[in-house]
Amino acid sequence: MAPRVSEEHLQRRRADILNAATNVFMEKGYENTTMKHIMEAAGVSRGGLYQYFANKEDLFEALLEEGLHEEATNIEQLMKSSDSHWGLLMEMMFGKSRNPDAKMDPLAASKLEFFITGRNDDRRRAYGQKRYKLGVRLYADVIKAGQDAGEFSDRHDHELLAKSIITFIDGLALDDAILPEDEVQIEKQSKLFVEYLKMALEVQEI
Repeated sequence: MAPRVSEEHLQRRRADILNAATNVFMEKGYENTTMKHIMEAAGVSRGGLYQYFANKEDLFEALLEEGLHEEATNIEQLMKSSDSHWGLLMEMMFGKSRNPDAKMDPLAASKLEFFITGRNDDRRRAYGQKRYKLGVRLYADVIKAGQDAGEFSDRHDHELLAKSIITFIDGLALDDAILPEDEVQIEKQSKLFVEYLKMALEVQEI
């Protein structure tokens, strides 16, 4: 039993470090965050932190992977039980409320920094491409399922629509990171995009 308890302890400690790191990245952004900041926030020693992560990039990628894996798992489960592909699509974009609001992903700015500053780094560029393709697949699968079920029109390619969703979300995140809140108008832009998407998919009023 001892090895099993030890492994559980290691996994809990890793999760605690990632949670602490998330808060630091949200507060300081990717570029301004250091491993020392994360070490202090997580309450671990230097050796304790480097036992899990070789550097800040390694840690941030792990954080992104955790979020993406959780999202993919949730979507797969929801696709089996949801009675509305449109509702599922809205939940993927806006969370459980399924309605646009004025909030962005608190980590959005840090994610942008990570990928934009690393655009010339082979490893980070490859990871960004992998992440993008997975994001496209998740949206495309839901749209295709809706088209196959007759809930959505198949006039537009499901992968192209998925890419349009990601482009909108990423563009809005960039605007939110560099412009005043009242200029971006996140909620209004999101509602307008939903109307565009509804027309493209020929969704009937719900």
